[in-house]
Amino acid sequence: MNSGIDHEHSAAIEQASAWLSQTSRERIGQPIIPALRERFGLTIAEACEVCREANLRRARAA
Repeated sequence: MNSGIDHEHSAAIEQASAWLSQTSRERIGQPIIPALRERFGLTIAEACEVCREANLRRARAA
């Protein structure tokens, strides 16, 4: 049975959300969605998921 999850993309999303949750917006220096797409090779939907995950990580850390 195939879960439909692309593990390579899942790893990229995990890596990107860890990076984003630890990086200040000022340090990124450009709009976040294009920055994530360029840096991690994500789709727009994946970049949006990364933002959501990073926000959850920040909230848990607070």
